[in-house]
Amino acid sequence: MIVVGAGLGGLTLAHGLRRAGIDVVVYERDGEAGRPQGISLHVDDRGTSALRACLPPEHAAMAAATTGGPRERTLTLSDVAGELTVVASRPADGAEGRARPGRQTHRPLLRAILLTGLEDSVRFGAEFTRFERRAGGTVRAWFADGRVDTGDVLVGADGIGSAVRRRYLPHVRVTDTGRRMLMGATPLRAAAGLPELIGDSPAVVRVGGTMMVLGVLRFTESPVTARERWLPALRPGAVAGIEDYVMWALPTTRERLGAAGSLPELAGDLHPTLRAVAAEAWPDVTVALRIGTIPPMPAWPAGPVTLLGDAIHLAPGFGGNLAMRDAHRLCEALAEARRGRLDLLDAIGSYEETLRRTSFTSVPAEAGA
Repeated sequence: MIVVGAGLGGLTLAHGLRRAGIDVVVYERDGEAGRPQGISLHVDDRGTSALRACLPPEHAAMAAATTGGPRERTLTLSDVAGELTVVASRPADGAEGRARPGRQTHRPLLRAILLTGLEDSVRFGAEFTRFERRAGGTVRAWFADGRVDTGDVLVGADGIGSAVRRRYLPHVRVTDTGRRMLMGATPLRAAAGLPELIGDSPAVVRVGGTMMVLGVLRFTESPVTARERWLPALRPGAVAGIEDYVMWALPTTRERLGAAGSLPELAGDLHPTLRAVAAEAWPDVTVALRIGTIPPMPAWPAGPVTLLGDAIHLAPGFGGNLAMRDAHRLCEALAEARRGRLDLLDAIGSYEETLRRTSFTSVPAEAGA
């Protein structure tokens, strides 16, 4: 199997395939650090189930040990007589577009956990350029540095700008909504009063035309201690210097982001505590993400090329969960084909039909927290 893209979905799939006895190679255009995608991810039951099913037990335990506390409600904050105050609370139950219950995780650490044990299967600096279906049903893939590989299946797990999708389904286009999400993190020590105010719950505050989404990540277990306990094979640098923090997101527009001279300027209408959070953010993890959409599309004939995650459906804030869920479902389908219980193309077709039916969903603004 050839997987293009070493993000959360591609790496979850690679672990699952290896555990099912299926050979897999992952090609990644970028380096080991990957591309900027935000520092945190709210992992709900979809992501958790996929990790438990696809990862070796010690990897899954490490991932679970380094989440924050349970997030079962979403809070609304307001400035009441100069004090930042919780004015409303609603359940995180997944109903009516609301977030599902879950826990916050440190996305770079989760990716480092997923890379552990796959060192012999991941090829970095390999930009996919094209593929060709071969006689006998195999697929040959070409890469910009001259590498060529052939496999039974080619999986595009390469995100919103998927080169595999552009080659395989050229009629499927990403529409830029004009919305942007500025995401970052600030050391918890610089966010006076916020942990006591919101606990582990995500929170939303709106003042005029400005909105901010917040989430405190206090690690259930120190990443350094968890590595020693659960996954000593994880490279030490993956846990070095990690501390508790506040993840924040500022939904904005392309025009407003371009006109703003600084991050504090974007948060200028907010309470002083929140402006301070923005001002004290770690600059190296602050990233502006483009919010695009991929409309649901008519079914396409199943073949030995398929897609998962943001390469085929976009869900800002929840994309990691859906990518990992896709990986789990695709892994199960391919394992059934390997066991001879399904024809390979029937297995891929079944996976794709489920994907089309369940994965094109709208998400709430607080998804980024």
